This record gives sequence, structure tokens and C-alpha cells, in this order.
Amino acid sequence: MTPAPSPAAATTGPATAAATRPVGAAHSRNPLIAAVVILGMLFAGLVAQSAAAPGSQAAAPLTVAQAIATQNGSTAAVTGYIVGQPTSATSVLRSGFTSDTALAIADSAAETNTAKMLYVQVTTEYRSGFGLQTTPSLMGRKVDVTGQLTAYFSHAGLKSPSTMALSATPTPTPTPTPTPTSGDYYAPAAGKTGAALESSLHQIISVQQKLSYDQVWDALKDTDQDPANSSNVILLYTGRSQSKATNGGGVDDWNREHVWAKSHGDFGTATGPGTDVHHLRPTDVTVNSARGNKDFDLGGTQSTEAPGNYTDADSWEPRNAVKGDVARMIMYMAVRYEGGDGFADLEMNNLVNNGTAPYMGKMSVLLEWNRIDPPDAFEQRRNQRIYERWQGNRNPFVDHPEYADAIWN
Repeated sequence: MTPAPSPAAATTGPATAAATRPVGAAHSRNPLIAAVVILGMLFAGLVAQSAAAPGSQAAAPLTVAQAIATQNGSTAAVTGYIVGQPTSATSVLRSGFTSDTALAIADSAAETNTAKMLYVQVTTEYRSGFGLQTTPSLMGRKVDVTGQLTAYFSHAGLKSPSTMALSATPTPTPTPTPTPTSGDYYAPAAGKTGAALESSLHQIISVQQKLSYDQVWDALKDTDQDPANSSNVILLYTGRSQSKATNGGGVDDWNREHVWAKSHGDFGTATGPGTDVHHLRPTDVTVNSARGNKDFDLGGTQSTEAPGNYTDADSWEPRNAVKGDVARMIMYMAVRYEGGDGFADLEMNNLVNNGTAPYMGKMSVLLEWNRIDPPDAFEQRRNQRIYERWQGNRNPFVDHPEYADAIWN
């Protein structure tokens, strides 16, 4: 006779059996529940696999150089600076734009070599926002564009864009390591006057990083930035605040003014005096042309386009607010370039018809301008910016205007 199960065995037996079954078997009597469980497990596994896969994240945008090297018809995202409107394989307009159908982009906002540019087709849906004829202020702005990497204008290009958007990334700038600390910068010149002071300052400020002429565009957008509008620069002679993106050669553009006229010593735009930002300033294109290579002096006829500036046959008088700035830039050049580095020995003199000789005048007037128009906050910030971020040297006459009379009087 089989003994009857105890009450405890009768209660726990079925529960124990269920606990030891496989999960699927636990629901073998309900196929719908089993299917849902299995599908959930499969989905969780796929999510985990996707999260773990290193290639699942979006690829970083290509540089322009990389896009030029990948002209294989593939679709890719590219980031670059808008540098003009292409019109042929070797021609890009930087002003006076004639259409909204194409852009040239590059890895540098100052690029002028078409071989380093990517030509981007601007299709109908993007022309109102990215056409240079409609919006010339796009020049120098950074753009992110996705499309097909294939020839355009018989040149490395990107066609049929699917996305185009301006990037907030600022123009990159070099950051030189400053030479001595600011407190020690003029220590070797302490207590000196006359020729000894000039020689000491020359040695101090000759330790610098030299820029290319293309880099000067980016430097000026930083050094001469409008304190009230970070998208603009202040033009030297007019005082006008103007978009950084309107640099170029057009009538209403701004360009790079050599305050020490580059023909005075025939150094042109060569790296050295031709690219030294301490005397290069943003200037209205036509006002720059009107000043030409004239020396500085008082008097003449007031400039129509730059009221407050006066000119005659052989001299230019800048507006009152920058008379001292001009004087201190000329003094810097006279001390920095002494003829020992392959360039002419630049000197101030008391003439106003120096032509192509390595002289700039009128020294007596420049010394007076230095006295009556001391450095303001804009000039001081500019000097500091050049020192910290661009050339690693300073204009001693901005820091110590008194050095001028100590040397030349």
C-alpha cells in the first residue's frame, strides 16, 4: 500500500518542479508568451551588439584635403571655409560674385591656391542660404556639407548636397609661445637712451614668429576685432566697423594696409617686414589706394571717403584717433628692421617725398602724434594679441611711448 503524501510534500512539490524547468518550458503551455519572451531577448541582444560595435558611430567629417583625395563618387560629410565662387578649374572669385550656384571651400579661410579647394555644387534648395551672390558675407565662414565626392567644373568637387549648414567653429589661429614673461620683456633696455636703447629694443623685438601673407588675413580678423561686435573689424583710416568676411579686392571690401609703405625699402609682401602684423591694418580698399605709398604729414584736402583724413601730392594725415597709432607703427618698423636680416635698414627721416628709399617721414610730426595721442585700450589689446597669439613680440612704443623721445630727441 502506497503511503499518502504529507501535506508539506503536496504543497511544495509542484512549485519545486516549476522552478527547475527551463524558462521556455515554464511557458510551454502558452506559446504566445514564449514567443514574446524570445523576441525580447533577441532585441536586447541586437541593441547591445549595436552599442558595442565601434563602427556604429557617425564618421567624423572629412577635411577638404581628405575630400580632394577621395574623389570616388562616395557620399561623405566635409567641413571647410568658404573662400569664393568657382568659375573654372583654375579660377575662383573672391568678390564681385556672379551666381549662387557654386562654392569653393578650403581648410584655411585665407586659401588662394585652387588646387587646395573643393568645389561644391549649390543646388536650388540651398541657394538662398549659401549663394555668394545673394549673401557675400558668407566669405570666411565655416560650412558643413554632405554630398557626392565627384568632379565639378573639371575639378575636385562635391555634388548633389543632401545637407548644408554653417559651423560655429571659429577660424583657427596659431598660438606662439611668448618670448620672455611680460614683466621681464624690456629688462635689457632698462636705463638706456639714444642709440643704446634703440639697439637693445631691436634685439628684444627681433625674436618673433614670422607669418605668411595669407596668415595675415586671419591675424587681422583677430587683432583688429571690433570690441562691440566680434563679427567685425575696425578699419584704420575710416574707423568703420565692417564684417570680417568682406576682406578682398572689391570696392567696398577691406584689405591689408602696409602702414610703412612696402615700396619704401622695396620689401613687398615678403615674409618679414611685408607680413609683420605690427604695421598691417584692415583698411577700406579705395582709401588704401588713395593713401598709396605717401609719407605722413599734416595738411592737404580732406578725403571724401574717409572724413578726418587729409592728403596732398606726397603726404597723408590720418584721423586724430589713430595719429599716435600710425606713429608708433612706423617707430616699431624703424627699430625692428635694421638691415641685418636680408631686408633694407628702415629709418624715419624728416622728409615727405621718400619714394622707394627705405625711409618714412615726417619724423618730427610722427613724434608729436605719439605725444598727443597716447595708446588707447584698442591699441593695447592689439599689441597684446599679437604677442600672445601671432608673433610673440611686442611694439615697445605702445608699452612705453616715452621710448620715442628717449631715442630720437
